[in-house]
Amino acid sequence: MSESGHSQPGLCGQGRRRRRRRDRDPGPPGQNLSGPSRDRDYVPRERRVRLCVQTCACKPSAPASGAPSLEKPIMLIKTRDEGGKPGNTTDVAPSVSGAGSAKLEREGQRPTQPVYQIQNRGMGSAASGGAVDPVIGQTKLLPPDKMKHSIKLVDDQMNWCDSAMEYLRDQTDMLVVGVIGLQGTGKSTIMSLLSANSPEEDQRAYVFRAQAQEIKERAGNQSSGIDFYITQERVIFLDTQPILSPSILDHLINNDRKLPPEYNLPHTYVEMQSLQITAFLFTVCHVVIVIQDWFTDINLYRFLQTAEMLKPSTPSASHDSTGSSGSDDASEYYPHIVFLQNKARREEFCPRTLKKMHMATDKLMAHSHLKYKGTLSMLDCNIFPGLNRDYLETEVNFFLLPMMENDGEDALTRAGSGPPLFSLLPGYRGHPSFSSLVSKFRSQILAMSRSQLSHTILTEKNWFHYAARIWDGVKKSSALSEYSRLLS
Repeated sequence: MSESGHSQPGLCGQGRRRRRRRDRDPGPPGQNLSGPSRDRDYVPRERRVRLCVQTCACKPSAPASGAPSLEKPIMLIKTRDEGGKPGNTTDVAPSVSGAGSAKLEREGQRPTQPVYQIQNRGMGSAASGGAVDPVIGQTKLLPPDKMKHSIKLVDDQMNWCDSAMEYLRDQTDMLVVGVIGLQGTGKSTIMSLLSANSPEEDQRAYVFRAQAQEIKERAGNQSSGIDFYITQERVIFLDTQPILSPSILDHLINNDRKLPPEYNLPHTYVEMQSLQITAFLFTVCHVVIVIQDWFTDINLYRFLQTAEMLKPSTPSASHDSTGSSGSDDASEYYPHIVFLQNKARREEFCPRTLKKMHMATDKLMAHSHLKYKGTLSMLDCNIFPGLNRDYLETEVNFFLLPMMENDGEDALTRAGSGPPLFSLLPGYRGHPSFSSLVSKFRSQILAMSRSQLSHTILTEKNWFHYAARIWDGVKKSSALSEYSRLLS
């Protein structure tokens, strides 16, 4: 008390109310405890700042009639059904997509990791509902299903097929390997052994079907068009029909098959088909394997040089065209080409014979832009351990594979005469086994450099669309049409 009998201002009045206010339990965060709006329901700050239009968010005034002060602002925050605009708020619990969009609005758009899955198999209902099961979401990063057999990329009518698209992914680490060769040289068998099968397996289970005995007896061809197979290591293998095939020509003549109007003679159509397939592989493959079963056919090298001449030019960034001229050789793409001597005899594994084959191949391909040397070597496989690297002066991409043996043939090669101890040993073959040579050949093929096929880095899906455009351009190429006219 003061001398006049009045109470001191520090003990009563505004100071006491301030201490009394501090002694109370704190309300929820953001609640205003002063003034008549103390009993108002709590509203988050974001909603107050965004939606209070006619009332002051910082110093709300007391309602005149005693009704709740936020009655009118609540009427203003009706949901706007305009397809998920930013800032869309509701009085009910927001959906998962709405919460995700609001979060992205506050934090900014973040770069997403690539999802390595072509199709959401079995995920349609989950994706449409807006919520994805975590177990199903993990399947996106699982490796794709292993292909059981090859599928058609180009059918026997030379039409493009889209069935391979579902096996491709959005990633760039891939290798494309193609093969060409004459009829009966073992193209499908070699491609099956390089991709998914082993020599010990039954040939009827190979991913690329080999010639059956019945087809061999009537001199027919097993493959037609272009077959496609991709491994789980993301290596694409393209098996093709035989080039310059007499069985295809015989089928055209005997069955009176109608030729396209631009071709007058059946043999011209067969040769143009072979050139189209080879020029296509020279454009879309990293590695092209040329298989032959004897050394050598001069016409095969002439055919390769003709296909190289008719090869579509590499599309550039400024001129995205598939024409066959108008591109500089410095920016033109050329694949690695590997010459595989299949069904090689024992004398062909002689170092002197091998050196002569290398020299002959180098002279025949001297004017070619194809990468035919410097990327594959039999001397690196320890097949000839006594030879140095400088023994082959002009070493080309050349490899030898012997006849594919089986248990019966291996038993026949055993030394039948002589002492009993030596009769148990296998006979002299002059080369390693077929299985070991195939394994070494596969290792060198898969280790080849993967040059850029186009002016941009292609994913597997991009490669598929690029290859489809190249195939369409090859079929409509004016250079091929002019060459077919000259042949006619």
